[in-house]
Amino acid sequence: MNKIKVFEKELSWITNSNIREFAEVAISRLPDYFFTVAASSTGKYHPAYALGNGGLVRHTKAAVKIANELLGIETFGKYSSEEKDLIITALILHDGWKHGENYSKYTVAEHPVVAADFVKKVNKDEKILANEQAERLAELIISHMGQWNTDRYKNEIMPKPNKSIQHFVHLCDYLASRKYLIFDFGDEFYLPENY
Repeated sequence: MNKIKVFEKELSWITNSNIREFAEVAISRLPDYFFTVAASSTGKYHPAYALGNGGLVRHTKAAVKIANELLGIETFGKYSSEEKDLIITALILHDGWKHGENYSKYTVAEHPVVAADFVKKVNKDEKILANEQAERLAELIISHMGQWNTDRYKNEIMPKPNKSIQHFVHLCDYLASRKYLIFDFGDEFYLPENY
């Protein structure tokens, strides 16, 4: 599978060449399961388009598309070009480790922590982003769950968004997970076997 090609369109929305290169490297290192699993292991928390084979990628693409659309309107145009690129990259990578490092049948509660650590490791290995950029990207990913930041015992295991940009990433992910919001992919409906 050509993992980078899966997100070719979304990558084209990243204007900073270093951030785009980092996103490509990170995508290429995501676990294979990310490209085939459903967004919800139980089917309870995501719309029909995000279920079944490739559903997690479709959810991710929807979240990125929502972000790209919102960033184009005056209300959300306050973010800098670099911040917009980090938002797009964070949303591409936010659920990349949803089933953990050692594949679990169900969503791993701390998957945002795993994904944020992954971003830091990739950057430590490759030195593509400035350290501050990698830290900001990790912050966007680790807080993407918003108020759902606890484990099954109600222990807080990751931070809630506390900056406008973190709230924005959470909002895009949240909207892409609402069962009542239907997303029309048109000819771009993702199926793993096409890649």
